[in-house]
Amino acid sequence: MFARVSDASISRAIVDEFSQWLKEYLVCDVIIAGAGPSGLMAARELSHAGLKTLIIEGNNYLGGGFWIGGYLMNTLTFRSPGQEILKELGIPYKEKGEGLFVADGPCACAKLISAACDAGAKVLNMTKCDDVLLRQGRVEGVVINWTAVSALPRQITCVDPITLESKVVIDATGHDAQVCLALHKRGILQLPGCGPMDANVSEELVVEKTGYIYPGLIVCGMAVSSVYGLPRMGPTFSAMLYSGKKAAQAALAECRRGFMAKEEGLPLGSART
Repeated sequence: MFARVSDASISRAIVDEFSQWLKEYLVCDVIIAGAGPSGLMAARELSHAGLKTLIIEGNNYLGGGFWIGGYLMNTLTFRSPGQEILKELGIPYKEKGEGLFVADGPCACAKLISAACDAGAKVLNMTKCDDVLLRQGRVEGVVINWTAVSALPRQITCVDPITLESKVVIDATGHDAQVCLALHKRGILQLPGCGPMDANVSEELVVEKTGYIYPGLIVCGMAVSSVYGLPRMGPTFSAMLYSGKKAAQAALAECRRGFMAKEEGLPLGSART
């Protein structure tokens, strides 16, 4: 019933294909650290706009907390106008009260992952952002290693990372804010962490403050809460989707300015306003 192929040819196909596309993405337009709802939403928007977009995810699965809601119950909540994005993504939902909607977590997450991949975003999962590439006061990429390396005994963790370059980096790593943490460790950024739960206040502020936190570095999703000390929001997700959209708009504008500068023969950043 199935075609007969050698085991070596299966391994060769994996190595060849993976190596080929990874080489193509060593330099890209946007790197998104974190494949939760905000990172996936940003990746979908940017890829739709034609930008070479790479997602880095520390887990072997994508979606972050979007698979499941509060208390291990896989129902997600969305406050209006989040249902408009659910419609856009083809995610079924129900109204549970004025301005409050619910959707099935696995269905919503699967559709968002599919939307990002269908748009053309590439993914490096089981990959951890160890550091940033910092040149002349600007983030120009990330330093990565396999997630498993950090779980090895200290005596054998001398495994060097590799570097990826990009025009813009988006930190969508949730409460950990891993990319921003690299700058915090050097005293460049403050990282106060999330405040107590307050969904109404948090969702508004997360979207409002999504954007550049440092030249070349955009923060979105719950990483915004950690960087600005905002309240956490718990199992409601409208702000995650809108934050991802807003981050994508900021990155797209930056890349377009960079393209203009290149066409005019100016140094990188010269065309920025």
